[in-house]
Amino acid sequence: MKYLLMMMFAVVSLVAQQGAPSSGVAVGDPAPSFRLKNIDGKYVSFDDYRSSKGLVLVFTCNHCPYSVKYEDRIIALANETAKLGFPLVAINPNDPVKVPEDSYDNMKVRAKEKGFTFPYIVDETQEVAKQYGAKRTPHVFVVTNSSGSWKVAYIGAIDDNANDADKVESRFVLDAVKSLASGAAPAVTQTKAIGCTIKWKE
Repeated sequence: MKYLLMMMFAVVSLVAQQGAPSSGVAVGDPAPSFRLKNIDGKYVSFDDYRSSKGLVLVFTCNHCPYSVKYEDRIIALANETAKLGFPLVAINPNDPVKVPEDSYDNMKVRAKEKGFTFPYIVDETQEVAKQYGAKRTPHVFVVTNSSGSWKVAYIGAIDDNANDADKVESRFVLDAVKSLASGAAPAVTQTKAIGCTIKWKE
């Protein structure tokens, strides 16, 4: 009986390890590279942003209520950070089998409805989300570019009020990007991402 329980625990642990991400990156770590398909069918990678000071990577999706609440803010954020040399890229890591609303075709529909001006790319294997350690939607990683050397500079939430954009007091991502664009380290480098858990493949 004891042996059987040990075997069951081992199997459960293995499944948990396969489904959930590893601890991912920390601030100051090299940013994992990626090459993922955009809604226009073209692939997006760091190579497309060689002249940028950095990138704002937002793991998000169509269906999550938090992602929906943040959509307009993400669009506004993309416009602001792009002017500072940090274009925004949205990444959908969810399993469309579990959540059909987050399928590639529905990503195209949603991006058109909202008028996304930034890439909305699909992490089909979920490997990029796992490498970064993304756990929720939305979950943001601001990365800097120094002659092709990409490093993580901020991890966490977009701002301090997921429920009400009018009551936001601290715009974590924008503040971090402003500091980085001016050559300074962000005052806040990590916050807790608030949102839906990523829907991992079985």
